[in-house]
Amino acid sequence: MSLQLSPLETPTAPPVKSRTAPRFSAGPRRGVTHKRKSILLTIVMGLMAVYALLPLFWLFVNSTKTQPALFSSFGLWFSGDFALWENISQTLTYNDGEFLRWLANTVLYVVVGAGGATFLATLAGYGLAKFDFPGKRAVFAVVLGAVAIPGTALAVPTFLMFSELGLTNTPWSVIIPSLISPFGLYLVWIYALESVPTEVLEAARMDGAGEFRTFFTISLRMLAPGFVTVLLFTVVATWNNYFLPLIMLSESTWYPLTVGLNNWNAQATTAGGDAIYNLVITGSLLTIVPIVVAFLFLQRYWQSGLAAGSVK
Repeated sequence: MSLQLSPLETPTAPPVKSRTAPRFSAGPRRGVTHKRKSILLTIVMGLMAVYALLPLFWLFVNSTKTQPALFSSFGLWFSGDFALWENISQTLTYNDGEFLRWLANTVLYVVVGAGGATFLATLAGYGLAKFDFPGKRAVFAVVLGAVAIPGTALAVPTFLMFSELGLTNTPWSVIIPSLISPFGLYLVWIYALESVPTEVLEAARMDGAGEFRTFFTISLRMLAPGFVTVLLFTVVATWNNYFLPLIMLSESTWYPLTVGLNNWNAQATTAGGDAIYNLVITGSLLTIVPIVVAFLFLQRYWQSGLAAGSVK
């Protein structure tokens, strides 16, 4: 028996609720962090920037002054005629181009000394990090002890040793001590432990690559950020080295810029010497320009190497 429904009794579907766009609250969403600005930290960083840049500004301002204007004007602002180019010309030609000779000596010490120190530190640090041999702990202790010893404490014993060898007053008396960088060795050692995977070295050995080929083609690329960091430290240290060349060199022929400019500055206190403070200040300005350029140039490879390492 079937039941039939009349047209008025046909079932109808329940009403469909209209879908409206959800309402979002104006408050912060979960998981989203906002950077907070610290006024105190901004002030401290501003004071540190002023502290670092104020000597450079003073150096540039006073390089634009003549000798009389240095003592008759305010040191932190320009005064009189703009004599920068004239001071540069006099600095480069004073005493038969003595400044240029000192610049060439400094470049020689940096290229051979700092470059050799960086290469040797990279080789030694990589070897200590990736190879096991008897006496490794003793070498580690010696390296840490060498890092803790200041360079000035070794200057006099180094002078006596080079004096016995007859190497004083030669460029080798500055280059050979600059080849040793315990801090650079330690830095490369620590960096190579994590940046150069042992599995990659084992795969290269299985493919028949020798140790030197593996180092120069694979490991050195992975060590690029650490290599550039050590190079920056050694270049700055060798470029600014003053005490070691002062005691090793007796003739101005082999002076670096640091000792040579101090020699110019001391002329005013000697009998019959000329006061050339404007040339000393201008020479100091010219001295820091190559360091700034080298740092900016190497920083690009440093940052790119760090970014590549983070992606890997």
